[in-house]
Formats: sequence, structure tokens, C-alpha cells
Amino acid sequence: MRAAHPVVYPLLELARKPVLRVPGLGVLVRDAALLRSTLMDTDTFTKTGPGSPSDLWTPVLGPAVLLNMEGADHMALRRKLGSLFAPAYVEPLAAASLPTAGLTARLTAGETVDLVAEVKRFASAMISQLVGLDPTHVDEELFDRVSSITRFVRLARPRLTPAQVAVARGILEELTTHAREAYRAGDEATVPGRMRALGLTEDEAMGAVGAFVLTGTETLVSYIPRLVAVLIDSGWLPLIAAERSLAEPAIAEGLRVTTPSPVMLRSVIADGAIGSVAVRPGDRVILATYAANRALGEFDPATNVAATLKQLWFGAGTHFCLGAPLAMAQIRLTLDALLEVGPLRIVARTPARGVLIPSYASLRVGRAS
Repeated sequence: MRAAHPVVYPLLELARKPVLRVPGLGVLVRDAALLRSTLMDTDTFTKTGPGSPSDLWTPVLGPAVLLNMEGADHMALRRKLGSLFAPAYVEPLAAASLPTAGLTARLTAGETVDLVAEVKRFASAMISQLVGLDPTHVDEELFDRVSSITRFVRLARPRLTPAQVAVARGILEELTTHAREAYRAGDEATVPGRMRALGLTEDEAMGAVGAFVLTGTETLVSYIPRLVAVLIDSGWLPLIAAERSLAEPAIAEGLRVTTPSPVMLRSVIADGAIGSVAVRPGDRVILATYAANRALGEFDPATNVAATLKQLWFGAGTHFCLGAPLAMAQIRLTLDALLEVGPLRIVARTPARGVLIPSYASLRVGRAS
């Protein structure tokens, strides 16, 4: 967190109240219960007002993506996409796309593996599925270009500059060229073709593809190496390998203590209050999910306090992350591959600096002797 946000994160940590107004930023919420109630109250708080996600992503993705929608239109699009992200669809999709067997084999043979690079390859495989592109065309350079879009985002800046929007649109248009071809061909073996069969317009499908490529892949590349580092550092990895029923609590606890999306944004559209702080239309609300989740204690799959949060790191209510089943499928597959190896050690690690989502630039692991 400190490497990613060397100025903002320490300042946010100084704020100990559950909710307070921060000049120049907005209303900061650090309490899990207040954070959830804010997410659930769509009559007072929206994703489409000033300082909200729509300010960031509408210029890049267009007006019809789940990231920047509310109300009936949002629910209609969500219903169209629902079956596409159901576990029954995404679990075999992930299993067919991710070459996890190779990861297990290399580590078992005694190789040292950079998990960040490995998970980028997994994410690239999923990008190829999402955009209908040959997997050999999705290399690390293209992935890094996609990731560069989120690096433009700053908490103190509610929207991207025109130049940044132009760069972001250029990168996504390059990807969606292939997605448009798959959509128009109606090939249901591809995700865009499946979207067409589900009744999405071409613009809706391209917006959905862009949103999931932009947010989902970056989150996974951040989270999986951080989860593995937490498991190794805490000594839990061999315990989970011996008792696989602990894997799900470990994933949930890992999501709680790392919170790949450390902040969520909302805009106030009606007079109201968050705890003791009154809010009014136009206020920007900063939901500090990382701080709220971490306040419940250190990583511990045995007690699994994460279970009390109902996956708050994926949101709540009508905006609960539609892509959560796909993310969970990829996380489980990767963790299972690592648990097959046996005890692991961290050979070297380097945090990523100047990024939106806290992550490692490199995490090299190998079998423990």
C-alpha cells in the first residue's frame, strides 16, 4: 500500500474516525457497517454523479457499462450478463484457459518462478477469451498497456485528462477490434459471441468487454501474488495444503486483508448522513474498503472474520461485482496448483510503485528445502 500510494495512504491512515469530511477529497468512510449501508443506499449515493466512477470511466468506456450505471438500465444490463458470469459458465472457462499445470510442474522440478509474470500470463489468457483474440497475440507488452490505464487514476483527481482518455481509448479500441469481429460473427465459443446471443447490443458488449478487461485482470494480478505472500509469510501455506477445507477461508481472509480494490467512490444525490456526518448533493464519498476490512484484525483463516463481511471487497447490493465468480474461479485454480507443490519460500520480492491497485512488481517463489 505504501509503495503504491506513498502520500495518500499514510494520510488516510491518520484518519481514525469511522467517517469524516476531508477537505479537497470528500467524505471518507472507514467503518465496514457504514460502508455497506452506503453501498446499499442507491437513493442517496450513486456511481453516476460528480466525483464518482462515471467521471473516470464514461469517457473511456462509454455510457453503457455496469461501472457507471444506476437504476433500471443498470439492472437490465446486469440481467443480460448474469448467465455469462454464473459459476457454471466461468469455472470451465477458467479451467480451460489457465495453464496452471505448467506452474505446478516447474515449481516441483525446482525452478524459481516469478508469480507476477505467471499470473499476467493467466490474465492474458483470459483477455484473449474476453476479446475473441488468439492467445498468442496477448503478450506481456499488451497486458502492461492495458494496466497502464489504471495507473492514470489518482484519488485526488476525480477524472482523467483529455490526453489520458485518448491513450486509454486507443488501447481499448485496439482490443475491442477483435471483440467486434467475434461479436459480429456470432461465434458463441467466444465471450463477445455469447454476449450477442444473450441480447446485448454491440455497444453494450464492447463496454462490458472493456470494463472486465480493465478492472478484472488488474485485480487478479494484484491479488494472487499478495495472497501467496501472505500465506508464506504467515506460515499458513503448508497448513492449508494439509487441510484443504481451509483454502476457502484463506482466500476470503486474503481478500479481506489485502482488498485489491482499496477504495470505492460514490457521489451524493440527496441530503442524508453517513454516521454522524451530514452529506449533501454533489459531495464525493470515498469508501476506504481496505481500512474497513483491515480493522477487523490480522489474517487468520481459522477464525475467518472475513465471513462476517459478506465479501464486502466485491461491493454490496445491486453493484456487487458481477465478475466475482470468474475471479474466484481463477484464484482457486492458481492456489490449487501451488498447494500441489508443497512448502514454498519467497526468493525475492519487489513492490510495484505508482500504481492504482497495490501489487508486487515481482514475487519470485520456489520450493522450500
